[in-house]
Amino acid sequence: MRAVLVTLLALVSVSRVPAAWLGKLDPGKLLGSWYVVAVASGEKGFAVEKATKNIEGVVVTLTPENKLKVLSSRHRLERCNLSVVELLRQNSAWVFENPSLGVLEYRVLGTNFRDYAIVFTLLEQQDEAFTTVELYSRTHLASPEAFSFFTQWSQGLGFLSQQQARLQTDLTCAHKAFQ
Repeated sequence: MRAVLVTLLALVSVSRVPAAWLGKLDPGKLLGSWYVVAVASGEKGFAVEKATKNIEGVVVTLTPENKLKVLSSRHRLERCNLSVVELLRQNSAWVFENPSLGVLEYRVLGTNFRDYAIVFTLLEQQDEAFTTVELYSRTHLASPEAFSFFTQWSQGLGFLSQQQARLQTDLTCAHKAFQ
């Protein structure tokens, strides 16, 4: 099932999205603080809950062992959860994973290296795999260009409009990641 989903996603992305995968991304350019200002998700219940989700915070660092360390403050069930995930580099390009934590793939689809990044994640929770695409922004107000790329990637990967959301501007949870 997992292999079929990944293959299907690769086919969809190649056929419908004009931008290319960033195979040689230097993860050092992804480091630092980001706001998650928009999300597209195949997670069960996302469409129902999306109207209540606020901007989230993410801090990306690189460990001495070249693991990508992601600290995030995410809304879950009307509260803010802080979590830290260390992701291991896969053999191909700058794709990271930690299957023991349910992160099967974490990669940057597009970025201008300065203001925004479009991040794709393949997750598995309770034996169900789903994908997300997130718009990372250095400020809580992403540019129209960034939102346009987010929409292109989301639609190209098959997300319906009800599976996409611009997050509300309450920054309370986001700032917990930056403390």
